[in-house]
Amino acid sequence: MRYTTFGRTGLRVSELVLGAMTFGEQGGVGAPIEECRRIVDAYAEAGGNVVDTAINYRGGASEQIVGELLAGRRDRFVLATKYTVTRDSTDPNGGGNHRKNLRLSLETSLRQLRTDHLDVYWVHIWDQHTPIEETMRALDDAVSSGKVLYVGISDTPAWVVSRANTLAEWRGWTPFAGLQVPYSLVNRDVERELLPMATAYGLTVTAWGPLGGGVLSGKYGAGQPERARLQRDAIDARDLAVAQAVQEVAGELGATPAQVALAWVRRRNGVLPILGARTVGQLQDNLGCLDLTLPEESVERLESATGFEPGFPADFINQTTPWVLGAAAL
Repeated sequence: MRYTTFGRTGLRVSELVLGAMTFGEQGGVGAPIEECRRIVDAYAEAGGNVVDTAINYRGGASEQIVGELLAGRRDRFVLATKYTVTRDSTDPNGGGNHRKNLRLSLETSLRQLRTDHLDVYWVHIWDQHTPIEETMRALDDAVSSGKVLYVGISDTPAWVVSRANTLAEWRGWTPFAGLQVPYSLVNRDVERELLPMATAYGLTVTAWGPLGGGVLSGKYGAGQPERARLQRDAIDARDLAVAQAVQEVAGELGATPAQVALAWVRRRNGVLPILGARTVGQLQDNLGCLDLTLPEESVERLESATGFEPGFPADFINQTTPWVLGAAAL
């Protein structure tokens, strides 16, 4: 396992992130605590040091399990959690990115995680009703208090993140150091605006859903698997075609489909896949992506199968570059 810095900070994070959304059996398919323990131990043994959860995962059980499993070794890990999603659907202020929910969510997460500080605190989803100025100032106060070390933002338009970090720069507040977004061969939307924005601001990107919700794992190739979140009949033909291309490349390279899909995500500079395993076997399979380098011809086949196009304005700007710059466009 190699390490990189988290955004424009000195915090060292491993190139693969362990996601804890599967930790706990509440609310559907998940992992019991003893399997979670084996997953964390195997991840740590491989050199991984980032555990990512959220206050709402498994109704809070994920944070509680992570807190128990990291007891006695918490400082060896970069511990990250998120707030935004409501803590109480009957409370008008139980969710959102405003100062009140941030404060109450932070105290709840610290208690459930059995720690006095978070290494990374993520805004989970853009709350359109809260001014970004309020969120940034409240996050900066949390950092000043010592309860949060670094902040990031997830599932938010590029223009909002750009405005937030510009405000932070102008006003001396703590800027976002990380961006969390969905990214896989079946979901490349973030290549249009979000990934270029992250590069411009020096943000580390943690990619959730790098296996496309399991579509790219290979388990849907021969019919409906047991204990699957998706029904094969509900997966569209385009995604199944991409999964088939992944499976073919995996066969040629002597790898598994999951390893190929993760290796493709890892090719993007500054992008760290989040591994969301339910079993230690799945995790160990995923870790195998560290030893896989995709040949360029394989990359071309995989990307061709997606049919992805950047669209406007990226395509238009690229097409008109010779018109704009003339001889300087060479």
